[in-house]
Amino acid sequence: MKLHTIFPFLAWFKLITKESMKADLIAGLTGAVIVLPQGVAFATIAGLPPEYGLYTAMVTPIVAALFGSSFHLVSGPTTAISIVVFSSISHHAEPGSPEFISLALTLTFLAGIYQLSFGLARLGSLVNFVSHTVVIGFTAGAALLIATSQIKHITGIFVPKGESFLHTWVDIAAGFGEINIYLFIIALATLFSALLAKRLMPKAPYLLIGMVVGSVLAIFLQQHTDSIKLVGEIPAHLPPLSSPVFSFETIKMLAPEAFAVALLGLIEAVSISRAVATKSSQRIHASQEFIGQGMSNIFGSFFSSYAGSGSFTRSGINYEAGAKTPLSAIFAALFLMLIVLLIAPLTAYLPIAAMGGVILLVAYNLIDIHHIKDVLRFSKSESSILLTTFFATLFLELEFAIYLGVLLSLVLFLAKTSTPQIPTLSFDVDAGDNKRKLANIDKKPIKQCPQLKIIRIDMSIYFGSINYIQNRIAKIADSERIYHILVVASGINFIDLAGAEALVAENTRLKKSGGGLYFVGMKSSVYEFAAKSCFIKKIGNDNFFDSKTDAIRSIYKRLDKNICADCNARIFSECD
Repeated sequence: MKLHTIFPFLAWFKLITKESMKADLIAGLTGAVIVLPQGVAFATIAGLPPEYGLYTAMVTPIVAALFGSSFHLVSGPTTAISIVVFSSISHHAEPGSPEFISLALTLTFLAGIYQLSFGLARLGSLVNFVSHTVVIGFTAGAALLIATSQIKHITGIFVPKGESFLHTWVDIAAGFGEINIYLFIIALATLFSALLAKRLMPKAPYLLIGMVVGSVLAIFLQQHTDSIKLVGEIPAHLPPLSSPVFSFETIKMLAPEAFAVALLGLIEAVSISRAVATKSSQRIHASQEFIGQGMSNIFGSFFSSYAGSGSFTRSGINYEAGAKTPLSAIFAALFLMLIVLLIAPLTAYLPIAAMGGVILLVAYNLIDIHHIKDVLRFSKSESSILLTTFFATLFLELEFAIYLGVLLSLVLFLAKTSTPQIPTLSFDVDAGDNKRKLANIDKKPIKQCPQLKIIRIDMSIYFGSINYIQNRIAKIADSERIYHILVVASGINFIDLAGAEALVAENTRLKKSGGGLYFVGMKSSVYEFAAKSCFIKKIGNDNFFDSKTDAIRSIYKRLDKNICADCNARIFSECD
């Protein structure tokens, strides 16, 4: 095993230059300023004290950058993961309590173990089978849940803890006349000042500007009311040591929820890193990304950090800011440590209503309206995944919503692969050149041989698709009375044992009627497996051909010459 496989950072250390170091420093400083308000907001969503979001933004990016594969992915607290953490633990402990914090760290550790195991087992390719629409639907639903959870903070309307999405809105509608105008003004001022800053100064930390405006306004309004509650001062120190709970009962209780957190985190991280990589022309190794995310969560759980993943906002800004290597994410974490040590006491003046306004904006930014429109417009199957995940997120347990979306995307993927394209081919005698070529009869009405059917299978032959393929072969034999079937196998990527056994059975059935199943142009890797599994031996070595010319020449000798005598098709050169 190469040293770079164990320590991937050794590979990009060689790329560091004076110019790249300068670019990474600038990108890191930008990232630190952006993550400051986000970290506080995300921790609030997760039901944790605000400083835990900042601790996560200090520890997680460093480990993920060292052991991941993306040059631009910035890990840390995210909205989607935060709301799953809250949902997973809130029915076991009071949010913000020491027990809640302890369980959050245990959940983080277990999620990291899952992710690291997947990475070491090289299961990164599994993400390819999960539609990104699952994440889009889940985050859209999570955005509405997050916005709903903040309404009580920006209106002052009392909502009992643990209320469902619908019940919360029923309570808000019932208490609409009790809106606290002071809190509402602070939230709106925070929201609109952040939006204005984003429009006028796109590169400025608009969330931070909004929080400052909300805090200043709260100081003036406190002269008229005592209903404005503050977030409280964040401790001005670096992430303290912590320890997850390793009791068997706790692990058993949190293992299912941890799997959901791990799965969502991996899908997020790989999707985001690939999206950024398309711009930077970098190749992403999904399994290595799994390892990086797993190690960051395991390590983070011992340094007061809760579950994190890749952040689309911070990763995109990191790339746009000119980052060259993962060192930018490490610089962002180090700058954040310095900023927290200097300005942490100022958070004592931050009103919860202003935080609610910031979180509303974060929730809105989560909804990928452009992609949602495209999915609903162009794909029925993807639309079903999107809507199922979205509504499951709103009305069911969040972990179940993730599982349901992933399961549905896998089912639809298997459904597509279980019905491969099997076009019927024939030689085009009117092509105008001496070398006759096979053409799809659905695209051009050409003559066919009445005794030999030529088909092409454009997908793998495995347990999921073999029933469809058998039905197609049976239809040719039973309905068209053609018992010689030539399969153009150039599009077959693999054949499993179930597929091989079924094809042997079909060949036996055709042989009884005087025909057979033949293959031409099979890939060397597929042919090698077919030979090892005795598939070729059972069907017969003389039924496999390297070229179409050899195949037609051989099969033609086996056709009924009485039928050939009265045939008008004459599509083979042997017919002449």
